Amino acid sequence: MTDKFGPEYIVKVYNPNIGMKGFLVVDNTAFGPGKGGVRMTPNVTEEEVFRLARAMTWKNALAELPFGGAKSGIVWSGGSSDLKKKHIQSFALAIKPFLLKKYIAGPDVSAGEKEMKWFVEAAKARQAATGKPRAMAGLPHELGSTGFGVAHSAAVTIQFSGLDIKKTKVAIEGFGNVGTFAFKHLQQMGARIVAVSDSKGMIFNEEGFDVRKLLALKKSGKSVIDYPQGQKFGRDAIFDLAVDVLIPASVTDVINEKNKNNIKAKIIVEGANIPMRENIEEELRKKGILIIPDFVANSGGVISSYAEYRGWGAEKMFELVKSKITKLTKTVLEESAKNKKSPREAALQIAQAKVEAKMKKKK
Repeated sequence: MTDKFGPEYIVKVYNPNIGMKGFLVVDNTAFGPGKGGVRMTPNVTEEEVFRLARAMTWKNALAELPFGGAKSGIVWSGGSSDLKKKHIQSFALAIKPFLLKKYIAGPDVSAGEKEMKWFVEAAKARQAATGKPRAMAGLPHELGSTGFGVAHSAAVTIQFSGLDIKKTKVAIEGFGNVGTFAFKHLQQMGARIVAVSDSKGMIFNEEGFDVRKLLALKKSGKSVIDYPQGQKFGRDAIFDLAVDVLIPASVTDVINEKNKNNIKAKIIVEGANIPMRENIEEELRKKGILIIPDFVANSGGVISSYAEYRGWGAEKMFELVKSKITKLTKTVLEESAKNKKSPREAALQIAQAKVEAKMKKKK
């Protein structure tokens, strides 16, 4: 797992009093303290956290932010709000020696502005996490910066591929924070979202959807499959659709050995972090599918974190996300086409060169 880039620290923590188990991986701090969210899922592992931390190293370098790469995870199988608060705060206290100098936390799966508030309260350091509530001078994850960036990355890729966005059919796997905002902004640009899925299933409607109705369903605790118009399928059926653009926007490794051969989309824009392993991504590329990697497409969240770190407001943050992601996606696609490499290879080459140069300066 180690190479010339890192990781610098792998920290495992456990609190037997409440059963809290967590991981922190600080991958590389050449550009500054490692920046990455706190993932709270039942099956998060040290390996997953490392893969996510490495993606953050490249993401921050590409976006030219003064952060290194890091990530953390708490094994969370659900429970009361009080128990969740105890887990978050126990974790924050356990990793406190690394905060600010080596690690700055942020939102991720099952951890939003409320959890970041709990985190900084336990750490007794407001800058120990970003994505905090606005009342704490934060730019919360709930503003949708990641999904906003994914939508703009997708729009650039659609145009680069010679497609008309107003005739483009899109499927979005996952209807959480990233998926909902990617849906909203792509629809505003004229794309037709024909399929959406969540943990309960997938709904397909050739005519598209009313995003307000979908959001109302989710807010009331229902599933996208409760939408009144459309065909209902199992959640994995979204990977079988012959759409122009597929956006995996949920969790790790949703595209895998079981469903990789079913993919029929022309373009995949990785809204989620590491939605597939690199060997599967390469297999799909060889079949002619254009794939924009996660650390290019979904860097809106960490760009927002930087804006919060600087004390900027939401309007300036969104301008920065659009500007950086549009430029970055164009650069990666142009380099990919010019040098006949995958977008991931092109992006990695740029990111690695930046990190190596910075590491040499710090020696």
